[in-house]
Amino acid sequence: MISVQGLTAKYGDRVVLHGLDFHVGKSELVGLLGPNGSGKSTLLLCLSKVVPLHAGEATVSGRELSAYSARELALVEASVPQRLEISFPFRCIEVVLMGRYPHQREFGSDSDEDLTRAMEAMRLTDTLDLAQRRITEISGGEAQRVIIARTLAQEAELLLLDEATANLDVAHKMQMFDLFSEKNNQGATFLCAMHDLNLAALYCQRLIFLKNGRISVDGPTMETFTEENLSKIYETEVRIIPHPDTGVPQAMFVPGAESIEHRA
Repeated sequence: MISVQGLTAKYGDRVVLHGLDFHVGKSELVGLLGPNGSGKSTLLLCLSKVVPLHAGEATVSGRELSAYSARELALVEASVPQRLEISFPFRCIEVVLMGRYPHQREFGSDSDEDLTRAMEAMRLTDTLDLAQRRITEISGGEAQRVIIARTLAQEAELLLLDEATANLDVAHKMQMFDLFSEKNNQGATFLCAMHDLNLAALYCQRLIFLKNGRISVDGPTMETFTEENLSKIYETEVRIIPHPDTGVPQAMFVPGAESIEHRA
């Protein structure tokens, strides 16, 4: 689904991604983890053609990323950005319908099917009651779920999520990841940049950890989510305990623990 070789990205003269190599297979749900500034958002922006590659190559669905037009790429991949400011007072249903644009003819109007798909996406994200509300007049968490609905309405096979649930309360975080897991079981592929380590361990089959713009660890969650790896990557003491219901490893951080880097 995604194949990356030697991917390097820069902001001005500063290299932020250093020759990344990895592959995400079809129908994988992969967590992209790492400290602030490790390059997670930049990587997703590169895969969305927002940030250009300085070197290396990336293919999506067997085709070079550079060969896609914006509309062609939107048929294959959809994204939830970390920050999306919508200042115009669109109704929420109008925002969700924006996800249907790659399926429409140029300057085409919304069809009955577009409206059906949009309403279904809003039902799945628990935003139907917001359909006629203005996006500028709802809470940040509600707006985030509307953006997720827009992404689902796009019906792409690859979803790039950058802290998609960061603004949500615990119940809605779980609801959204239950939904992502269901979509994944139906064949969708996910690459999710996250800071919530325990949520990532609960839902992601595989974890890619970035640090300083390089891949530090990449592998199945049960093998990579270890005290040694997390302590090294996040430079703080970590204890791992199994989830009482699922057995999935969960991280417990030690209050007052001295930074491993500082201790060294």
